[in-house]
Amino acid sequence: MDFATGLLVFGWLFVLVWVPLVVLSQRKTHPKALFTLFFTELWERFSFYGMRSFLVLYMTGVLFKQMVQGEADARAYGIYGAFNALLYAAPVIGGMIADKILGFRRTILLGGICMATAQFILAANAAFIGSEAVFFTGLGLLAVGNGFFKPNISSFLGTFYDKNDTRKDGAFTIFYMGINIGAFLAPITCAFLAERVDWSLGFLAAGVGMLVGIVVFWNNMSKYEDKGNPPNPASLKDAVFAGMTRQSVIILCSLIAIPLFALLIDFEVVTNYILVIGGLGVLGYVLYHAITDNNREDGQRLLVFLALFFFHMIFWTLFEQAGGSLTILTDRFVNKHGMTAGQFQSVNPLFIMLLAPVFAWVWLRLAKTGKEPRTPMKFFYGLVQIAIGFFIIVWGARSVAEGANAGALIPLIFLIGMYLLHTTGELSISPVGLSVVTKLAPAKMVGFIMGAWFLSIAFGHKVAGELGKAIASPGEGTDAATALKAFADVYMFWGVYVTLGAAALLFLLSPILKKWMHGIQ
Repeated sequence: MDFATGLLVFGWLFVLVWVPLVVLSQRKTHPKALFTLFFTELWERFSFYGMRSFLVLYMTGVLFKQMVQGEADARAYGIYGAFNALLYAAPVIGGMIADKILGFRRTILLGGICMATAQFILAANAAFIGSEAVFFTGLGLLAVGNGFFKPNISSFLGTFYDKNDTRKDGAFTIFYMGINIGAFLAPITCAFLAERVDWSLGFLAAGVGMLVGIVVFWNNMSKYEDKGNPPNPASLKDAVFAGMTRQSVIILCSLIAIPLFALLIDFEVVTNYILVIGGLGVLGYVLYHAITDNNREDGQRLLVFLALFFFHMIFWTLFEQAGGSLTILTDRFVNKHGMTAGQFQSVNPLFIMLLAPVFAWVWLRLAKTGKEPRTPMKFFYGLVQIAIGFFIIVWGARSVAEGANAGALIPLIFLIGMYLLHTTGELSISPVGLSVVTKLAPAKMVGFIMGAWFLSIAFGHKVAGELGKAIASPGEGTDAATALKAFADVYMFWGVYVTLGAAALLFLLSPILKKWMHGIQ
């Protein structure tokens, strides 16, 4: 048994022991619905991160293999950025649909079905068809499904807790650990199957994971009939267009959106303009509500949301190099010790599985003593940690490219050290961000505000793709030292200098943001 196979076996055994321990330790503290949503999100993230772990490698090694290396890299980074941008922009609409029409339950199920179907399309294409058009169609359907699923499962969880429930940050941290259990299993399983056996099996395993998530949700949500229902169930049967009901119209519009999203992913330059125009429109709408809201406290809380949106976007711009340029760096320039490049994306979620209960305990302990940092300061700590993480990988890259060991591979310790700091930074920002959005948002627009929150990740992904293009070498014949210098220069400027500058700005703004939160923790 080689190391990659051993990691696969160890990972599944570890999760089979770890998950029951987490559930048993928290079952008396939180409502049972947390664990249903925990497992649903676990399998959805297994599906998504399984595909993501080898997506760039599949594009550079198969889909665009006729191109020279630098051109293939740039094309893959651009598509990766556009796909993920749409993936996280779509939740704005999905959140509104849940708020106004379908409710959380139906919207989550619709999203899960779309994503499972998309993974099976990608698997069939990799196995039999080999068409770029089918590939982009699969990605488009994934983006549509994610729009329905992603904002609403987090918002749904928020309905099981009061606005200032001290358990809420801990609940979202546990929920976030579920996300990362799926994200841990995904690369060691799907990337292993894709890179070692056949690309189609990686996509197929991701599709099966999504199906499991749908079944878990369907079987357990009937126990909570008072939560997540349509705001006006009777109106779903009303004919609104050409004899079709509201629900049928939503499905029809979703089908129309699939080829549109596919084209936008393919012609990713167009996505830039749409994302900027649409994103500014959404943020302008939130700002309008913040200024005109009759409740002054609700308005100022929305201003806090907008400020945190900006810093959240910066964090994800750098963090999401993991699925793009960092995967290529790992594949070509890191001593992998027998693992596949895609499997290294399991390092971050493994750290989260181990550290999330610690962070949940720390926040709860600090809250009881009145010493818990407010959300802006948690964001500050997260930005500082991701900057230190990038400094570590730059150190490793430059020591190889410029030192006596020029031409050697980057020692694994630098990559692991970077992922550790990125993980602690993520735990300071991401689950806390999900929690605070449900607190800052007015009750009448929780789904929309959660969707807008994911728009910050959409912006981050798109900029991440552009940073990847800046790294991509111009063509064949580029030596390893020059290629490594491109990685190090971009990571140092954006990952260290820009990120630390943003952290300093947030530190200065923190007292104002704390005041405008009006008691929200």
